[in-house]
Amino acid sequence: MEPQDHTARERALRRLDSLGYVLDNSIPIPGTGRRFGLDAVIGLIPGVGDATGAVMSAYIVVQAARLGAPASSLVRMLLNVGIEALVGAIPFVGDLFDAWFKANARNVALLRGELDRPGSTRRSSTAVVVAVVIALVVILGAMGWLAFSLFRALWQAIT
Repeated sequence: MEPQDHTARERALRRLDSLGYVLDNSIPIPGTGRRFGLDAVIGLIPGVGDATGAVMSAYIVVQAARLGAPASSLVRMLLNVGIEALVGAIPFVGDLFDAWFKANARNVALLRGELDRPGSTRRSSTAVVVAVVIALVVILGAMGWLAFSLFRALWQAIT
């Protein structure tokens, strides 16, 4: 790897570290030693909160694909985002799950672990990045369908 490629990769990783921290660990819970992040907070906004969090989580996975993370790690990252997005769509309980599960911090740690292992990454291909984006769109669609179904069931129960 050329020095400029290594520097660019390190800058990208620092950005992802910062994003993962803000989304999952930036807010301390006084007296507990526990933390949560903006992902759990914005998830409280009905409809758009969980979708916004999922899009920010998707950015981490797309960047991992661009950095050459192996397909097995990308699948694990997609599962982390999918689990958090689908469970996160459940009002309030999903936000508590987001605060506990921390998919973004998990994904950044997974990416760092892969990039630290010699020979574990390779040059990213456009096909892999496109496949990751398609998988993330499917996850977002499933999340939207689940949220719509929950709201419709709640509306029918009320009326």
